[in-house]
Amino acid sequence: MKLSIVVPVYNEVDTITEILARVRAAPFDKEIICVDDGSTDGTRELLSALADENTRIYFHDRNRGKGAALRTGFGAAGGDIVIIQDADLEYDPQQYPRLIQPILEGKADVVYGSRFTTGEYRRVLFFWHMVGNTFLTLLSNMLTNLNLTDMETCYKVFRREVLERITVEEDRFGFEPEITAKVAKLDVRIYEVGISYSGRTYKEGKKIDWKDGVSALRCILKYNLLR
Repeated sequence: MKLSIVVPVYNEVDTITEILARVRAAPFDKEIICVDDGSTDGTRELLSALADENTRIYFHDRNRGKGAALRTGFGAAGGDIVIIQDADLEYDPQQYPRLIQPILEGKADVVYGSRFTTGEYRRVLFFWHMVGNTFLTLLSNMLTNLNLTDMETCYKVFRREVLERITVEEDRFGFEPEITAKVAKLDVRIYEVGISYSGRTYKEGKKIDWKDGVSALRCILKYNLLR
């Protein structure tokens, strides 16, 4: 099976070279699809230099958000399995074998990589982020009737035919509850596997904040109760 690894990128000049090196080292037949979402720190120019026959780069003319970048990337994906990969080094491509294993074994159509079940390691950081993630996941679970432990995880893996049945509407971080609600309404098999996680601080470049939590709450209600 061929992997399509979709990498949304915004102002990650310090990490993009390393994350692409790690993705390229993954021992699978793959294509890498990077979508620069209007970076202004030199990331765009660096990405242009990093393109090769297996790495395609798409550029947004302005910052539109993670959901918009993923929508562009999904539209370009041609592999059998699609993996979302953040560009900030918080999620390690060495996890790909365990993430795709349930699909390769014919057990799953969608796999979430959870930071809160057993993984190899997890950096200890912000208590209130954990509380917020737990609350949003719990509310999402109540409305989708799923039992996920980490709805907000970056690592979401799909059979491509599942994504072809979904239209992504949210432009920003509301993508996570939106895609979860829409997957839950399909007749598909969802698995969760534990992953390692190396979170970063705001000083190190973390971008998500409380306003994104409010947006996620809105999207949980919108895509579960109003659709």
